[in-house]
This record gives sequence, C-alpha cells and structure tokens, in this order.
Amino acid sequence: MKTPTSTIKEKMDTLVDELHEHSHRYYVLSQPTISDAEYDEKFRELEKLEREYPDLVRSDSPTTRVGAQPLEGFSTVQHKIPMLSLNNAMNEQELIDFDEQVRRFLSKDGHDGKEIDYTIEFKFDGVAVSLAYENGTLIQGATRGDGTTGEDVTSNVKTIKSIPLKLRGTKAQSGNVEIRGEVLFRKKEFEALNAERQERGEETFANPRNAASGSLRQLDPQETARRPLYFFAYGVARVEGNGGFAHATLREAMEEVESLGFSISPGYKTVTGIKGLLEEYRKAEEGRESLPFEVDGIVIKVDEIALQERLGFRQRSPRWAIAAKFKPVEAVTTLEDIIIQVGRTGALTPVAVLKPVPVGGVVVSRATLHNQDEIERKGLLIGDRVVVRRQGDVIPAVVAAITASRTGHEKHFQFPTKCPQCATPVERVADEAVTRCPNPSCPAKIHNRILHYATRDAMDIEGLGDKMVALLLEHDVVRELPDIYKLTVAQLQELPRMGELSSANLVEAIASSKERPLSRFIFALGIRHVGTKTGAVIARQCRTVENFLKLTEEALLEMEEIGPETARSVAHFLADHRDREIVEKLLAHGVHPTPEAAPVKGGALEGKTLVLTGTLATLSRKEAEDLVVKNGGKVSSSVSKKTSFVVAGEAAGSKLDAAKKLSIPVISEDEFREMVGA
Repeated sequence: MKTPTSTIKEKMDTLVDELHEHSHRYYVLSQPTISDAEYDEKFRELEKLEREYPDLVRSDSPTTRVGAQPLEGFSTVQHKIPMLSLNNAMNEQELIDFDEQVRRFLSKDGHDGKEIDYTIEFKFDGVAVSLAYENGTLIQGATRGDGTTGEDVTSNVKTIKSIPLKLRGTKAQSGNVEIRGEVLFRKKEFEALNAERQERGEETFANPRNAASGSLRQLDPQETARRPLYFFAYGVARVEGNGGFAHATLREAMEEVESLGFSISPGYKTVTGIKGLLEEYRKAEEGRESLPFEVDGIVIKVDEIALQERLGFRQRSPRWAIAAKFKPVEAVTTLEDIIIQVGRTGALTPVAVLKPVPVGGVVVSRATLHNQDEIERKGLLIGDRVVVRRQGDVIPAVVAAITASRTGHEKHFQFPTKCPQCATPVERVADEAVTRCPNPSCPAKIHNRILHYATRDAMDIEGLGDKMVALLLEHDVVRELPDIYKLTVAQLQELPRMGELSSANLVEAIASSKERPLSRFIFALGIRHVGTKTGAVIARQCRTVENFLKLTEEALLEMEEIGPETARSVAHFLADHRDREIVEKLLAHGVHPTPEAAPVKGGALEGKTLVLTGTLATLSRKEAEDLVVKNGGKVSSSVSKKTSFVVAGEAAGSKLDAAKKLSIPVISEDEFREMVGA
C-alpha cells in the first residue's frame, strides 16, 4: 500500500514531467498542445505542492525558472574542455583558402582528395555558454570567459525557457553530457526591451549582444527571468558514461542534440565542397535582414567526425571549423558635434551629430552615444572621422574613431557638470552609468513628462505633441503637468498660430483624457521602470487609484511580475511629496482613472493568443488589445504556430501572409467584436 508521501511524490513527478513536455512544445517547437491557462493551472498546482512538501522538490522543477535569490557575485568555472574561438574568413577567397587547407592537411594523412562535406549554421551574435547535465538534469551553466575559465551563471540559465532543465529521452538519463551554444535576444524582443527601458528612463542597450550579456550576468536571477532570452545549441563538448553521441558525422550528433530538447540553428544543413559553401554563404548574407535574430556570418565545420579528429587543433582554434563573416553594414563619416538630451526622468543622454551618410540604404545623421563612459571608452573626439554601423540593420551606432585620420584640430567633449536646460548640478548614482538632473522643475523634464503623459499608450491627448508642449512652456501658460487641465480656449487663442477651432479641439481632447483606465494613468505618470505592461499589472491588482496611492514596497513585491527595482521605484515615487503633489493636483482637476476590470475568468478568449494587424475601423490598437486582455486572452506581436487568431484590418501586411502560410484562422474586426461582445 502506498504511503501518502509516495502518492504526493508521484503527483509532483508527473506535474514536473508534464510541464517540461509542454514547455518544450511551446518554447522550442512552437507547437503547444494545451492553453496558457491550463499550463498556468498545472504550474500553480506544482508550486502549492512544493510549498507543502519542500523535501520532495526536484532540482529540475520548472518552478526554478522564476529565478533564485540574488547572488553576491559569480564564482568561476574551469572548463574541462576549453571553449576555443574560431578563425574568421572575411571574404570568399578566404573561404576557398580554408577548403584548400583542409584538403591539403588531410592529403598528408592519406585522404583520397575527394570533396569535403561541411555543416552550415548561423553565427549568432550572442553569448557563448556551456551547459552541464548529470543523469539528464541541468547542474551547471557557465559563460565562455577567456575560454579556459568562465563564470557560473547556473541560476540565470535556468530561467531561459528554451534551455531544458531535464533532457528528453531515456538514453540521456545516465552519465554526463555538456552542451554548448549561444544565448541571445531575438530582434523583436530586443527592440521591445529597449523601448521599455527608454520609457523607464534607463540606459538602452547598444545591440542585442550587449543586452544578452548584461541579462545573463544579472546578480538577481529574477531580473534575468523577466528578459526573453533564447538559446541555440551548436555542439557537444563532453560525454561521460553515456551511450549516445557515437556518431559518424556532426550532423547526426546535432540531430540527437535536437532530440534532447534543444533548438539548433534554423536551416542547419550539410553541403559538399567549396561550390556548396560559397552558394550557402551568398544566400545567407542576402537573407540576413529577414532573420528574426542577429547574425554576423555562418559557421562552417567539417561534417565527418573522423576527419575532425585527424585535422585536430591549433593553439586557440580547431582546424576543421571557420566562421565566415558577413560584410558589416557600416560607413565612415565625421562626428561634427555631441549634444545632450535631457529625458523626463532627468537622464542626460549624449547624442552624436554626424555628417549625413547613407548606411545600408538609410541616411544617418544622429546616433546615441548612451553615456559618458561610452564616449571615454571609445576615445571619441569632436571632429573625428568615425565608423558608423547600423546595429541590427536598424539602430545607428558610432563604433570607433579612425585615429589615423586626426589632424590635431579635434576637440575633447566635456560632459556637463550642470544640466544644459536648467543649470542645476547633475548627479550620478554609484553603480549607475546614467547622469541625471535632480531638479523637478527642469524645463526639459517637464516638457518630456507632459509629452509622455499625452502619448497614445498613456492618456492619449491628440494635439498635445512636441511643438505644442514647447509652445505652452515657452509662453508660460503651463508650468507643470496638471496645468494642462486649466487651459482655456481664450488662453490658447493668444498663442502664435492657434485659432479658435484648434484651441477648442485641444481643450476638448485634454478634457476627454480625464476618464482613461487606471493602467494608462499609472504608465502616464512616467515612473521609472514602469512601462505599459507593468502599469497594467499594478492596475489589475489595485483596481482603483485610491488603492494605488496606498501601495507600499512590500505590497508591490507580492505582485506577480514586479521585481525589487520596480517596487522600490514605485514606492519612492508615491513617497516623494513633489510627485505625490502632482498626482493629487491631477485628481483635483477632475482626472478620474476608471477602475481596471480584471480579466474575465472563463472569458471568450481565455487561453487564446491573438495577433492584430492592419488598421481597424472602429477600434484603436490599444482598445482592441484591452478587449483581448479583459476577455482572458493574450496579444502577441508576431504570428507563430501558437497564434489562435489573427485579427486583420485594412492594409494588413506580412502578418496576414504569415497567418495564411501557417493556416492560422483570420477574422475580421466585426468577427472579433462579436467574439468579445463589443
């Protein structure tokens, strides 16, 4: 007869195994077999059992993905097999040379001189890591470091949902296996992360690789868990006491790696000889912009394991592999000036003013320099000839100065000690890269605060754009955010280029903003670390503005998806008498945020994921998204096999094409409204 404890353990083991299977189908295969709501229900059931029976918690439980306790620092890991770098081929001739060297070396060892089979995979622009599994369970994750010694980032890699905590298949459940691969950000997630950081007044990442590296090296694993990192495996480093991986070719080995639960490079293939290599190199370079992730080349490896062993290694790289780099999307121009922009949180951001230059089909005249440390690290001088690169083919960045071109007329840039807008001495908090203006009355902060408050995702005040806000501040009609609600048609008519109709329209738009949802009001306040999603999380918990104003740091920390940094920031905002006064004045002027409706349990869209594309006739994008959430569904920005419906409006583009290709149901706006009862 089974004891109660053994029955509970069986139940917990079943839940762990089921959740691993569903996680693999969702994050790796993009072929979910249960809804998000069903997954969450199983996850919560496991959490409850683990709280009641902590001695029965498995080390590979999916609950560990939410992040462990913050670390004091990273310990070092000695790689049992060094993580070597690859030699680079910078053009087609160097690829030809590589193939000739491989065949020449093998000919000395009796090879018959026939063409070599090579594997082709993308060279991801991410961070190399090594994952050690013991009896099928993940026990350690380490960065590459210097190739011999890396950092132990086990707690952080456990939060990456595309990394299996438990290997799949019975053969993988014994012995030790070490899998190596790349942690990275996909383009859309990277852009969304930077947009959120910009909204919160934080320094943005220069490129996806920096973002991946910074995210993987967070001392607080819960912060890593909030960032959508992805992992692609590219090799097996070590196998001990395991019957697997006895393969004649690398391709066969990588197919087994895939069967263990990993993603491998999309389009992974084998080609024969230099002709096949060159064709794939050209094809990959032409298609790089359409990829959902950053690549800077392809990696080429001799496919036959026996030939790899005969070729062996140089001091720092294998003879049987090479990285064929793509031509960078960059140009050379002149750094004409560096100016400082002051954001709504007071962050001082240096911006490079460039002599306009076409880079990858786009004329670039400005590029962010991020902060003072970035300027000093790159040794930039005003007047320098500089290399400008479109990071991710989108974000312009100053890569380096061409020091050999200097004439002696270049000038050092002095980062201001006072705010360029209000002359207040600036401050830089220890351990932060951003310098800030602390003056709450700084004109630039007020300007950007009003501008942010009026944006579509916030209070959506049409007509209150950049030029209008500047006009109001310049003529002293508005001195702080709440003053916009005191504006009259008569006051506005006295301003340049403001007639009776435009003045009346603006006053009406401002008045109509008084009844926005609480989530948008919280976001509109411009609190550091609070973007649209965080605003919605807080609003769903608080329901009313009165409850929001009573929040404490402790209460915030109890909310799902709210981390320590965000909790501190919101609590500090609510405790600051100046910020509090702004909120109270807004409420006194009649701003009345409407209570946030909780998602409907068993709603029409519970467990469904919808993608909106094109222009809807009767709903704004935000209104449509709110309807999805209120009916228990989720909104995604991209179409995948996980998408339940695509709502197509006028001028629907590539998302509609993707839906048709994947046979995803496409519905009209009217069908969507009927579905949610709108």
